[in-house]
Amino acid sequence: MSEKFEVTNLNMKSGMSLKIKGKIHNDVNSFTINLGQGKETLNLHFNPRFNESTIVCNTLDGSSWGQEQRENHSCFSPGSEVKLTLTFQDKDFKVTLPDGHSLTFPNRLGHNHLRYLSMDGLQISSFKLE
Repeated sequence: MSEKFEVTNLNMKSGMSLKIKGKIHNDVNSFTINLGQGKETLNLHFNPRFNESTIVCNTLDGSSWGQEQRENHSCFSPGSEVKLTLTFQDKDFKVTLPDGHSLTFPNRLGHNHLRYLSMDGLQISSFKLE
């Protein structure tokens, strides 16, 4: 069973990083980390999918999803400990994975301030905004 973690008053500005530590739930096929303005406006939807051995990134603007960016890289599995760093720049996001691999996703919506964070499929032990 998955629990959703949500912050609605995040103060993440361009140039800042979010460090997340946690454990992936045992009974999930994926987990998600969302950053944006709210539930309907996501600048970054980060979604590793275990059964596909891929990481999907996307944006949500109202009810419209953008084109998925898929990266065939698998370093996650149910029940594993994770440590991720998400760095927010003016033009893109850089996500550093537990194995040191990183991926970049464009800031398609162009916001320079993020207010919303949600995570699902993870038991969070800590998160730090710096």
